[in-house]
Amino acid sequence: MSRRAWLVGLTCAVCLAGAVVTLPRLRLLTHAAQYGRARPLRMPVSGLQPREARSSWHAPRSGGRRHEGIDLFAKKGTPVVSATRGEVWRIGTDRLGGNVVTVLGDGPALYYYAHLDDWDDGLYVGRRVEKGTVLGLVGNTGNARTTPPHLHFGVYRVGWWRSGAVDPAPLLGVR
Repeated sequence: MSRRAWLVGLTCAVCLAGAVVTLPRLRLLTHAAQYGRARPLRMPVSGLQPREARSSWHAPRSGGRRHEGIDLFAKKGTPVVSATRGEVWRIGTDRLGGNVVTVLGDGPALYYYAHLDDWDDGLYVGRRVEKGTVLGLVGNTGNARTTPPHLHFGVYRVGWWRSGAVDPAPLLGVR
């Protein structure tokens, strides 16, 4: 059977099952399978203690959105480290997050680090990281350019049937 015929058959089977899976999502789900259940997370801002942070989960945001993460305030330039082991999935910029890094890791989940001032020099897509690997520096890029420097940290579970944002505060020990 040719690769094209196999992909068409898989696409038809998935559509018949009532779910639409794009090729990038299929790639993500395939990679995510190597990561097990969630383990306790490391605080992603160096030197910040859980008692110093506050949950902002689902706080109202512009455009009728809800906040899907936690804002961890620190001095500009404070190192941002990986909260989990995993693989760098994306490095780039977006309108809301500014300079961002996404790590596919334990859970399986995507861990989103946003508003970075800069990325670590040794970072590249596909790089394996451990808890504590430096990803970048706290900043206020994207829609945070008028706010004090902070890291927006988001956790997005990855699954075949259920995916979506998860409140990171309890995973970090923040109340």
